[in-house]
Amino acid sequence: MNMATKKSFNDLINSEIPVLIDFSAEWCGPCKAMAPILKEVAANVGEEARIIKIDIDKNPAIASQLNITGVPTLVIYKNGELKWRVSGMQSAFSLISQLKMHRNN
Repeated sequence: MNMATKKSFNDLINSEIPVLIDFSAEWCGPCKAMAPILKEVAANVGEEARIIKIDIDKNPAIASQLNITGVPTLVIYKNGELKWRVSGMQSAFSLISQLKMHRNN
């Protein structure tokens, strides 16, 4: 495994393009249902945003630091700043709209 591919959380969120993070867990049914929605979002936004999935059970420190109490929780960061956060399933349209809005701001 190449350790250079593992970035710190701060490196991930400190981006000029919006970064959508899906906090999820293996045991979470709605999280599994978000997978095809996130694929659709990724196909729609292309290089204009990054989409990252973080398993809260494998990354408890980040989940605790950000006070993630329920999954799925979706957040958007840009330039290291939290721009948007919501708990629960979201439509592809809603996520694409948020990413496009933060792409331009």
